[in-house]
Amino acid sequence: MTGRTPPAPSPPPPRATARAAARAIPRLLAACAVAGLAAACKGDPPATGAIDTADYRARHPIVLADGTRSLDVFPAGPGHLDPRQAAEVDAFMLEYRRYGRGGVLMEVPRGLPPAQAAAAERTAALLARRGAEDGLPPGTIAPSAYAVAAPGLAAPIRLSFQRMQAKVDGCGLWPQDLGVSNFASDFSNRPYWNFGCAMQANVAAQVADPVDLVRGRTEGRIDTVRRIRDIGALRDGKDPSTTWRQDGQTSVKSQVAN
Repeated sequence: MTGRTPPAPSPPPPRATARAAARAIPRLLAACAVAGLAAACKGDPPATGAIDTADYRARHPIVLADGTRSLDVFPAGPGHLDPRQAAEVDAFMLEYRRYGRGGVLMEVPRGLPPAQAAAAERTAALLARRGAEDGLPPGTIAPSAYAVAAPGLAAPIRLSFQRMQAKVDGCGLWPQDLGVSNFASDFSNRPYWNFGCAMQANVAAQVADPVDLVRGRTEGRIDTVRRIRDIGALRDGKDPSTTWRQDGQTSVKSQVAN
């Protein structure tokens, strides 16, 4: 029995070829779309701005800016200030000498009854003399006047100057409801927008020198006498710590200095 080669298949009709090509086009487009998405995942994600940062220090940064420091001084007895206000004025003048910019503005109330107006004038003159005693150059305190809206209420003399301060802007913003209103945001386990703003504002308000938030201070001088004494005590096998006592408490030893 001799082998015979099978005949070659006949080509499909042109109409069948067109239908097969039409069915393959959607599959080809879908494959191209999937390949495009896969390629996009390899690159950087698009920046849409819809995702808020989770770091409260970035949402509520502490900034340094010029601000107004003010002190209200209420007129007291003739020719003097009460002890509390005298101490506050001295601390205010000391802060101005250290951090103040420009001069000190002294706003004196106008439109008061005669007795109160005389007390305000005496207190203003006393403040000017006290500023000179605290080391302020002549002409630093510039007097001014402001109209009193309610003469029956206490009208203080306001001292103010400009200095650099640390502050936080934007506290109290609630762009989203903290309740169950949006599934995407309520169950995302992310901090709400105002989180951390109060703490940042408290830190900014408590810092004495705002420059400390920018850079550290240089190392101060060492206590040479204390260091030599402690080293000598260690060489002699003694405890160099200091024993101190408070009323009603047991003695406590401080740590070794330096």
